[in-house]
Amino acid sequence: MLKQHGRALLVGAVICAVLAVLPLLFGRERDDLLNLITLVFVFVTLAQSWNILGGFAGQINLGHAAFFGTGTLVTRLLWFTGWPLPLALAAGGLAAVIVALVIGLPTFRLRGVYFSIGTLALAEALRITVTNTQPMVSAMPVTQLASYTLQPRYYLGLALAAACVAITYALAHSRLGLGMIAVREDEAAAEATGVDALRHKTAALVLSSLFAGLTGGLWAFKEVSFYLYAPFGPLWTFDPLLIVFIGGVGTVIGPVVGGVFYVLLREFLAQVLVEAHLIVFGILFILVVLLLPGGLVEAWHRLRHLATVGGKRPSAPKTVGV
Repeated sequence: MLKQHGRALLVGAVICAVLAVLPLLFGRERDDLLNLITLVFVFVTLAQSWNILGGFAGQINLGHAAFFGTGTLVTRLLWFTGWPLPLALAAGGLAAVIVALVIGLPTFRLRGVYFSIGTLALAEALRITVTNTQPMVSAMPVTQLASYTLQPRYYLGLALAAACVAITYALAHSRLGLGMIAVREDEAAAEATGVDALRHKTAALVLSSLFAGLTGGLWAFKEVSFYLYAPFGPLWTFDPLLIVFIGGVGTVIGPVVGGVFYVLLREFLAQVLVEAHLIVFGILFILVVLLLPGGLVEAWHRLRHLATVGGKRPSAPKTVGV
């Protein structure tokens, strides 16, 4: 087990080191590439944050955009009023946690599809409220725009993605993470064995919303202009959900693989098919759910098993670990 953890840590460190060097190699000549990779960081972190609550604790949250949007809105407004960026980011993450507790704790009384519908309804109510109260475009001030570069946004995205993946990995191998998985599999049975279901679901909700809010803060720092209500849109819920299902629900590596796959394919299809790329993603999601319920991680396990045992039917992949 220690050898496995050491190997995972080494691989992660090497990947982060390579990614950290890229801006130094390309400079401002390849801002398009840095922007693309920064988008990957955004969606990997957002998907991994959804995975903590939906994949590990089994609470299918359809209101994730409320956490992302809250982090974006609070960070943007505080940063533009003169707050240092680190404090504005922290405030955005904390605000997302508060919103999550307000939304999540009452809806935890609901089970199954009713929980999902409840989170979606409350998130939509928040989106409508922000749309009515903040209908304007938020544009970056000229003084900040004059010194705008992608490198600090890139490094912030890298740090957030690395931290979220590392914490999720640690969670997957901890007593807290195992308790969440027990609640996901059978809440009544978990409570009968001494697992406090509410405490574990609340812990998953706090971690999930914190990273979603911090990702929203990154988005507020990165984007030059946008409508303040746009980050509350349902796409900021369903895109991470799609990424997690493509990569592998309840795994650590799944949202990472799914995030890279999603962003690259989306950018390619958006150029080739324009608006029709949304239809392609809808079809892709249906195929993944029907043929590969474990996502790309399950496909990799199957291929590796076939290569190892020569064609025998593979066993189901683990839902925790990598």
